Amino acid sequence: METTPADRFQVGVIVAKRRLNNPWVTHQWLPVGALPAVPPVAPWTRLATTEDEETFYAGAYEVRLHISETAHYRDNLVSGRPSLWVSLRQIAGEAYEIASVTADPYEGEALAEGIGEIVEPVPMPETLQASIAEFIAAFHIERRFEKRKRDRADPEALARQNMPARSTGERE
Repeated sequence: METTPADRFQVGVIVAKRRLNNPWVTHQWLPVGALPAVPPVAPWTRLATTEDEETFYAGAYEVRLHISETAHYRDNLVSGRPSLWVSLRQIAGEAYEIASVTADPYEGEALAEGIGEIVEPVPMPETLQASIAEFIAAFHIERRFEKRKRDRADPEALARQNMPARSTGERE
């Protein structure tokens, strides 16, 4: 019996709080990694601390795959650096939440254009690469690009549109 590849999976998100050498900003929050499964720890658990950086497990997020986006996922996998785009949203003071995680590079690029969220690509774990490759193999339909031909404009019709109505010479 053949099984259908999963169209969603959970990832654990790792973020770093990095110290900056800047007179106006003391630190920066950045997504730095994704785990292929959700670990049994509470969100915002500190994982490591150095002089310049603290690393936290930020929590889990469900990534959903869409059949219409398989070409985008394929582009991501063959890019040489498969990534997940992680978006963090500040909710209050030093508190952040995971706003979204996507495997679609074009959606990730669009997220990065927004204001107010921190968006970074992080390396995609190999097990997730394999799952996405299975999804692509099962659902991808190659669509041939067809360039549309424009209708040629009729210059006579355009000229007639802009002409004022003729008067018949009769008075009303």
